[in-house]
Amino acid sequence: MTDFEKVKNYYSHFDEKNRLRNDNSGKLEFLMTMRILEKNLPQVQGTEGVDGNESSGGVSILDLGGGVGVYSFPLAKKGYKVRLADLSETLLAQANKQKKEDNVQNLISYNQVNATDLSCYKDQSFDVVLLFGPLYHLTEKAEREKCISEVNRVLKKGGKVFASFIPQLSGSIALVQRFCWSPDQVDINTLKECFESGKFKNLSDKGFQEGYYPASEEIENLFNANGFEKILLRSIRGFGYEKEDVIFKFKNKNVFSKILDLIDSTAEDKSIIEMCGHAMYVGVKK
Repeated sequence: MTDFEKVKNYYSHFDEKNRLRNDNSGKLEFLMTMRILEKNLPQVQGTEGVDGNESSGGVSILDLGGGVGVYSFPLAKKGYKVRLADLSETLLAQANKQKKEDNVQNLISYNQVNATDLSCYKDQSFDVVLLFGPLYHLTEKAEREKCISEVNRVLKKGGKVFASFIPQLSGSIALVQRFCWSPDQVDINTLKECFESGKFKNLSDKGFQEGYYPASEEIENLFNANGFEKILLRSIRGFGYEKEDVIFKFKNKNVFSKILDLIDSTAEDKSIIEMCGHAMYVGVKK
């Protein structure tokens, strides 16, 4: 079973608020994720500007595992009605503070929630669920099944889910570096287990906790078995993975945009999905 206290403790110390701002890898991940959302989210009708104060579209989003609201806030400002949910009280407190400072009206609520139990939300409550985080940590199949079943339950018919995950090869190979740099966290048996099963149990209380790294086929099968049809399965950063510093050196906006288009055009290649960091599944409720 996933040790959720370890996960909560990790995020109580990790700077999640600035993870996508501090370096070019985070900046590219945020940029490409927003491109995916903008292409695939239902459009908000009747929005005046992007301040989130006027909207008659009523597109409701559950940002499940949304942490400090890195995606909740920009989407709320675009007119989406967003409810933020996370396991970590620390991250939710940070989101609450920012909501008050920025006066973002469309961020309707924030709730402490375990992704395997969404009983605080009614059936068919949302047009969209963002699942950017929980699948990194749910180590047991039954937990992942329960999570996706609950996501299906709270989504309206025809609603969409956007779920990020860390592919098994990307996650396992990254652990080789950790094995070298932080042997207190990873030993050879930990490494072997991850390559075989995708499961990572940190040997210490430092660093990323309770990891699960599935192959892309497993993710597609998981959602299909729980009532979803695939729209998209792709790498988020694509071939830009670990080349972010080079990409952001292109100051010509036209050239930079064409590079991003090339990343998009190749991001569904299976080899890129499995080897290039975080990936995303987009599906629709059948």
